[in-house]
Amino acid sequence: MGAILTGPCNHFFCVQVFDARAGPDREPLSVGAARLGTRGHSGRDHSRDHEGVIGMAGRSGGRPSLFPTLVYADAKAAIRQLTEAFGFTELSVYEGENGLVLHAELTQGNGAVMLGSKGTGGVFATAMMGGGPSGVYVVVDDVDAHHRRAVEHGAEILMPPTDQDYGSRDYMARDLEGNIWSFGTYAPEIPV
Repeated sequence: MGAILTGPCNHFFCVQVFDARAGPDREPLSVGAARLGTRGHSGRDHSRDHEGVIGMAGRSGGRPSLFPTLVYADAKAAIRQLTEAFGFTELSVYEGENGLVLHAELTQGNGAVMLGSKGTGGVFATAMMGGGPSGVYVVVDDVDAHHRRAVEHGAEILMPPTDQDYGSRDYMARDLEGNIWSFGTYAPEIPV
């Protein structure tokens, strides 16, 4: 039996970063009766999707072109905290038979974060093995309401909502594994 998958699959990311693919000593991932190898769960051939890609992805189609990506010792607890305390929405979670989160995508506004479990053996998880905590900045409309929600769910607050001299209102929290999350109104204009 393959891994448990829910939601749309970002096949290129799952394979290239978390090494979530079939191999000589790996069980192929599957969704129902569909198997993920060179074809995603849609059945479409993905083998040529990324040939010739030499630059950053465009900003069309409502897709972000930048995804902070983190690994956690307890990715399920991280997903719970990010959704319950910090208001992220779970887009997809891909679990192995051993219960480890191979890959997850959570959204916030028009952005997203990807995460997975430490110890999955993928290239990214291996590279991040000795990495320290990361910091991510998330734009929110109502900093004070967002902060109240985080406090209600027991998040460790490092800085309460504070008006900054550059015009933003921000607060800062630490997640269960030491990553720093800043939430505020600063949203620089990015030229198209």
